[in-house]
Amino acid sequence: MPIYEYKCNACGKNFETLVMGKTTPECPSCDSKNLSRLMSACGFVSKSSGPSGETTSKSAGTSSCGSCASSSCSSCGMG
Repeated sequence: MPIYEYKCNACGKNFETLVMGKTTPECPSCDSKNLSRLMSACGFVSKSSGPSGETTSKSAGTSSCGSCASSSCSSCGMG
């Protein structure tokens, strides 16, 4: 059950919602089903060994939590 980001075409609000099966989400502000799904930044960490054997770590994306700029949801308890 993935979490998707949407923009409501009726009221303009951006929101995230858990989508179960083939259910059609509704805007939490105006209950409209006229939505556009947005591209979300994926959040993962890639670890590898560098050319001299040191471990490197790169983070891709940012948190999808709108209340912080952390790259890890464990900092706010959302994940």
